[in-house]
Amino acid sequence: MLAIRQLRSSSSSKRCFTRALSGQVQVDVEHHTTETWQGQGDADAKPGKFRVQTFNKISPIGLARLPEDRFDVKAEAASKNSHAILLRSHKLQEEEVQVTVRAIARCGAGTNNVPVARMTELGIPVFNTPGANANAVKELVLCGLFLGSRRVVDGINHMKDLGAKGLAKERVEKDKSMFGGREITGKTLGVIGLGHIGASTARDAARLGMKVVGYDPGLSIENALKLPRDIDIADSMASVASKSDYISINIPYIKGEGGTHGIIGKELISNFKDDAVLLNFARGELVDSEAMKEFLDSGNGRYVTDFPDDLLWDHKNAVVLPHLGASTEEAEDAAAGMAADTINEYLSTGAIKNSVNFPTVALGDRAPGTVRMTVVNKNEPGMLAKITDAISQHNLNITQQINNSRGDVAYNVIDFDASGASDSAVFDAKLLQKEITMLEGVLSSRVLYGVSGTGYAKNVDGNYFA
Repeated sequence: MLAIRQLRSSSSSKRCFTRALSGQVQVDVEHHTTETWQGQGDADAKPGKFRVQTFNKISPIGLARLPEDRFDVKAEAASKNSHAILLRSHKLQEEEVQVTVRAIARCGAGTNNVPVARMTELGIPVFNTPGANANAVKELVLCGLFLGSRRVVDGINHMKDLGAKGLAKERVEKDKSMFGGREITGKTLGVIGLGHIGASTARDAARLGMKVVGYDPGLSIENALKLPRDIDIADSMASVASKSDYISINIPYIKGEGGTHGIIGKELISNFKDDAVLLNFARGELVDSEAMKEFLDSGNGRYVTDFPDDLLWDHKNAVVLPHLGASTEEAEDAAAGMAADTINEYLSTGAIKNSVNFPTVALGDRAPGTVRMTVVNKNEPGMLAKITDAISQHNLNITQQINNSRGDVAYNVIDFDASGASDSAVFDAKLLQKEITMLEGVLSSRVLYGVSGTGYAKNVDGNYFA
């Protein structure tokens, strides 16, 4: 259960912060009017910095993208009342997500280790880093091409065995015929999935003299521009399979009905050439192991993957590697850097990009003298009207706004001029924020006015926490 279930109010911990906006108006917000955990208090929750909690070892080069004057980065248990979480492979549990968390970013493309659906219910965007590890994975796919073309691994193991017996020099020429293969030049590579990895694989394979056929019903303009000019775009995976000597799958793993579990199964494999080589550096669950074993048993086909397979791990026609796809220093630096930039932009400006559960949203820079509020709410009719009506009731003029939705969640970024809110020189945002946050259907809100880490409020089962 999420830690927020253990929250309790604490009037003694109530603090307010005021900041002038370009000399025109000052903004007053509440900060930590509730304790984050019973008995733990909030001693280190000082304003002025966003607190980022990391799981796993995150690249220091990537973390350096978070300015030290505005971000405090701590590892796992060392961080209390965090505003954001950065992780790699750690399997995140709901109870590890503190009530103060505004966002979660995974340094990688997949988010299977994050309870995304539950985070959506709680109004927390989850980000990934698409394309950050594309070059590293592409290079391993190209390596797989050569491993599948010649029995290099078998040859290495054979030489080790001969070396242990002192027979390597005597047998090296006699035994080389045991490990013959073929060249990839002039052969056809089929690429299923033309995203960052698939597109770059297709491009570099063409440079190696291969013919390329591809399939991706959701091909983006950005990735289409990366493809070799003479690529053959097929209308189905079966068409790709029937034309290809090598097949690289680069699609996401999606569970459930209509998903991609076992999509490389008996029906699709029936279209393979007898000596086809399947390259799977996407997800192990995409391939039906029983069907693949039947294919490998029946001919001279090959299977190369960096995912464990309990059925195929020792098959003579399979090469099963450790999961090395993104295991390079460069890929880890790039993924951490992209995740850090995404978190920085979201916490600082409210902009959302590369989220797997929230809509893409970006609003222009906040004008001097204005206040920015972001609101996360359930995607229900009439919510935007309720939010803007609450703002107008406080005599505030909206200068710019954007609203977008994705599935069950909607997200708003609203700038308003607070100079006419009252006769006072200080705009008291506390009441407005509470009114909006406690509207039925609203999950959380933030007031962005220049002090990092403050201005966050959450509606938890009808209880207000700020």
